Amino acid sequence: MYLPVVIDLYSRAVVGWAMHHRMQQALIHAAPERAVARRQPQTEVLLHSDRSSQYRAYDYQVLLRRHRIVPSNSRPGNCWDNAAMESFFRSLKAEQVYLTRYASYQEAKTGPFDYIRFYNHHRRHSTLGYLSQMEFERRKTSSSS
Repeated sequence: MYLPVVIDLYSRAVVGWAMHHRMQQALIHAAPERAVARRQPQTEVLLHSDRSSQYRAYDYQVLLRRHRIVPSNSRPGNCWDNAAMESFFRSLKAEQVYLTRYASYQEAKTGPFDYIRFYNHHRRHSTLGYLSQMEFERRKTSSSS
């Protein structure tokens, strides 16, 4: 299974995702499209990814420009550039994937989405003062009003 995700680094919330058993360009496009649909950014945003060919492809770059997304890629051999993403996937694997025996393809496909819901709404994050991602955003939004 391939699961591209987009994480908001301010709140560490997963804001875009898609999943499929084959790595296709449409799959790679779906995660930022979903993030844009959910967040509807009013200004230019930065999207960081690794240096894989699917993220450097012409069609993907066109998609980013269309949504006023500035691409950023990891430096070769520097895993720290993608630390937030690596941390999310470590949590997903340790807290769900490795602990679950999926009975069907459909169950395997919905499991990560259920985890993303849990991750955003209930899982506490140390860099956010041990608040969940959505609670952190709610508090920041209400305090800035």
